[in-house]
Amino acid sequence: MKTVKHILQTKGAVVYAVSQSTSVFDALQTMMEKNISALLIMEQETLVGIFTERDYARKIILQGKSSKETPVQLVMTPNPRTITTDEKVENCMELMTNNHVRHLPVVESGQVVGMISIGDLVKHIIEDQKQTIDQLQNYISS
Repeated sequence: MKTVKHILQTKGAVVYAVSQSTSVFDALQTMMEKNISALLIMEQETLVGIFTERDYARKIILQGKSSKETPVQLVMTPNPRTITTDEKVENCMELMTNNHVRHLPVVESGQVVGMISIGDLVKHIIEDQKQTIDQLQNYISS
């Protein structure tokens, strides 16, 4: 099985982030513009949290808070679980399943170098399985 490094090489290592003082509304605006469902919360290049659509639904909408007046710091998930580029894809799937998360920031030497989602992992696994099937079919045919 391949590693996170392979996924980032395929999808790119673009990271979208905002600061803790950003309003929830502005964070959601960024998420909409970038067509993403999670944002990293960074302070001076240090990862301090993650803000997801789930955080919005559970901590803003259901609690009747104002997204324009609430800073993302109050509703983010602090100190998110991180991985390195050497992490195996199957280990990431296990981490996401066991911790009920859909996004994992990728950190190397204290620097955020990317983020992967459950969708990235599923896509990679499907492509990997397709290659295996193709190889087996070629072997059987020869």
